[in-house]
Amino acid sequence: MAILPVLQEPDKTLRSRAKEVPPEEIKSEKIQKLIADMSATLRSIEIGIGLAAPQVGQSLAIFLISEEVLITKRDREKIDREEYKKSKASQNWKHFVFINPKIIRVSEDKELVPEGCLSVDNIFGQIKRSKRAVIEAFNENGKKFRKSASGLFAQAMQHETDHLNGILFIDTAINLKTLEELEKEEASK
Repeated sequence: MAILPVLQEPDKTLRSRAKEVPPEEIKSEKIQKLIADMSATLRSIEIGIGLAAPQVGQSLAIFLISEEVLITKRDREKIDREEYKKSKASQNWKHFVFINPKIIRVSEDKELVPEGCLSVDNIFGQIKRSKRAVIEAFNENGKKFRKSASGLFAQAMQHETDHLNGILFIDTAINLKTLEELEKEEASK
């Protein structure tokens, strides 16, 4: 498994629609290696819960979300980065694999949540996301499944699906700030 470089905005791959993976190719060596490399890459990153194939230079409709979304606490105003880093370092999280995902339903109930992105380094903002989402996809074994989620997991599914459509969170986020600005604000409280 290789740790892949994460592309940064304005790389063109991040702004193009990802191609679907033919279902018969899901078990191929190429796709399985990409999934393993993406998983190793996500594990190597200090702060981050999801990774889409376009972020590592592959315009394919694949993303991973760490199971840590099921237990990571999120304050609507901010993310406790130090607590998150400790939690991430203490675990070897498994990753949910989504291939050719389609969001089939989202709740009309939305909330403004903090968000960042591995491909928009050190920039954070707030974005409106549906509180709940249902997605249909294939897993790494080529089996079709449906996943319902709420909270941070639903937010991550929407964020990663946006990546597959060439959309970055900064396109619709408000209150964009650098990590340094956020740390200064938190220190002054």
